[in-house]
Amino acid sequence: MKYIITCLLICLFLISGCSQSQTVSTQPLEQYQHLTELSKKQEIPSRFFPDPIQIVSVGDSLTQGVGDSKDNGGYLPYLKKKLEKEPNITAVEMVNYGVRGNRTDQLLKRLDKKEIREHIEQADSIVVTIGGNDIMKVFKQNFTHLEMDQFETAKIGYEDRLRKIFDKIRTYNKSAQIYLVGVYNPYTKIFADLYELDMIIADWNNSGEKIVSQYDSAYFISIEDIFQNTTEDLLYTEDYFHPNDRGYELIATRIYNNMEVATLGRETLEAASIRGDEPQ
Repeated sequence: MKYIITCLLICLFLISGCSQSQTVSTQPLEQYQHLTELSKKQEIPSRFFPDPIQIVSVGDSLTQGVGDSKDNGGYLPYLKKKLEKEPNITAVEMVNYGVRGNRTDQLLKRLDKKEIREHIEQADSIVVTIGGNDIMKVFKQNFTHLEMDQFETAKIGYEDRLRKIFDKIRTYNKSAQIYLVGVYNPYTKIFADLYELDMIIADWNNSGEKIVSQYDSAYFISIEDIFQNTTEDLLYTEDYFHPNDRGYELIATRIYNNMEVATLGRETLEAASIRGDEPQ
């Protein structure tokens, strides 16, 4: 009898041990399944991942890329290549709205076009090249009797229109970075003694820089020194006015070196919030 009772106790102990062992072994599995269910419910929104950034370029022949032997858009492909090497940038879309000969009055009107406005609204950055043709207009209208006062008078209108251009861009897009590329003197080598032209270029660039400084996330990029005192041939040989391929490459490098690349892009929650992007 004692033997039977002992056997029963041993069996009960073994059964109890097996039951406890099974209970313990299922807990990690249940916890894993629970965590898996939570991870499915709490997927990371797509807006947390870097989006391709969009650069919209507006302005004159420097934006269009006149002088580019491959007709690829001047400085734009060089800038795109540099930006796409950044670790926080997955891809770059470049939109080119450059028109040869454009002055500030003409660009101001073009900004009203629906296509341009919509691209600016979605842009991460807007690059503007304008002003050179405003200066050239003074030359053409007063070629036989040029005086410094004529450029001073024309600059007043240029400054007013440049402010309106920046106001309009900022109205379309509250958060994008805006860059104004300065004007340069293409006649540095041909008319080395014409120091008055260098003075005019510097004066107009100073005005542009002051206006840009009045806006948030707006920057002035000087390029006049690139074409001064250089041993390289940086001008298009058919007109000796517009940059050639090398000239555009140096302009792109200057723009890139002055861009706020670390904060460029739509991956930031702040930028998405300002634009009113819907959570994914």
